[in-house]
Amino acid sequence: MTQQPFSRPGAIDLSALKRPAPAAPAAPAAPGAPGGAGGPAAGGGGGSSYAVEVTEESFQAVVEQSMTAPVLLVFYSRTRMPESGQLADDLATLSAEFEGRFLAGLVDIDAAPGIAQAMQIPSIPLVVAVLDGRPAPLFQDVLPLEELRAALTQVVQQLTAQGMTGRHQPRGAQAEPGAEGEEEPAVDPRYAPAQDALAAGDVDRAVAEYQKLVSANPADAEAAAGLAMATVLQRTQGVDEAAVRADADARPDDVDAQTLVADLDLVLGQVDEAFARLVELVRRTTGDERTAAREHLLGLFAAVGNDDPRVLRGRQGLANALF
Repeated sequence: MTQQPFSRPGAIDLSALKRPAPAAPAAPAAPGAPGGAGGPAAGGGGGSSYAVEVTEESFQAVVEQSMTAPVLLVFYSRTRMPESGQLADDLATLSAEFEGRFLAGLVDIDAAPGIAQAMQIPSIPLVVAVLDGRPAPLFQDVLPLEELRAALTQVVQQLTAQGMTGRHQPRGAQAEPGAEGEEEPAVDPRYAPAQDALAAGDVDRAVAEYQKLVSANPADAEAAAGLAMATVLQRTQGVDEAAVRADADARPDDVDAQTLVADLDLVLGQVDEAFARLVELVRRTTGDERTAAREHLLGLFAAVGNDDPRVLRGRQGLANALF
């Protein structure tokens, strides 16, 4: 695995690894044990709850977690290229800072040569993003920690803008024993001002509070989803439903009229109807109008939540309308 230009963007084939493991796996490692499919990254992962050392046996399970939120695979070798090992350590460290917005999968090509062979890795280091099981190369350079942090912030911001706000649960997280009382989970104090504003009917203040959180931490999926929903409430506040629907019926291709009805449908719990209306609008429009309709729909996806099955259906409908 010598350094060479990376000239095959997107040409990664996962099919060779989509098969059962050749032998039954050993008993699960204890949380934090190196190499365990559910433990934190070994070999310098810094104990991050959002990083895992990937083995040939656990690889498919790790890839499948990209259906919830992105998985970033970093291919490295401490013996052949020590600085690539540092990149793996830094990615694991930053995975904790981003609090589950991505799972760092650390692939030691010496310990797991089958993964590198199946994915046709041309050189190390290489960082590959996996979204919904689909891989795409991100970068192949050893970046200083600050540059890596900035690059990942950009990636997370782009995903959030596209309505992809899911996040991974901490590795090894366990339910508290004897939870028969089923108490309500404590409210995170960061979100209390926005939630209090919503409870008081002050939608404008809720939008402002959520915006502060998103501006301070673009990786905060809960704040991004809260902002998206509060914005929908803000747009529909005080509107005359009958008049809005009549206007949309009269102007079926008007983006403003159709998106406002979609907002109303969402607020009223008619989520599939809201998505379907905008998918059809995307299908019928072109140029700037199509872009506006698509971006509005992505905002509604964010409001509902990326892991909601209705959002998954809506995304499929949008893909069909676009292509």
